[in-house]
Amino acid sequence: MAGHTESGAYDKSTNDLQTTNAENLQSNMKVIYYSRTFLSIIAGVTAGIFGFTSVTGFIFYFLIMTITSIGLLSKTKFTVYSYFESWNQLVLDGFLGGLMSFVLFWTFAYDIVHIF
Repeated sequence: MAGHTESGAYDKSTNDLQTTNAENLQSNMKVIYYSRTFLSIIAGVTAGIFGFTSVTGFIFYFLIMTITSIGLLSKTKFTVYSYFESWNQLVLDGFLGGLMSFVLFWTFAYDIVHIF
């Protein structure tokens, strides 16, 4: 993940306003989006292979997304404001975005393994 650069660094002597580099922020948001989408697909295939149905599959998805949020937080060493504008960008952004991919791959893998 990209942090502050020289142009976006915090300088206490000149002003008290911390600025962020827009390119780094955009890059960090792409990392979150791609990781959540990839893990949604992997979780969907896993849920289908294990034969999860109904609420069990959705609980599995939310568990995986929670673990992903904790992993991303640990990657930033719990200093979220160095990489993002707010903590909810890291924890909540894309949380439901990968749900469609999860359901698609969940039903696909379930059909292949358990029906055919």
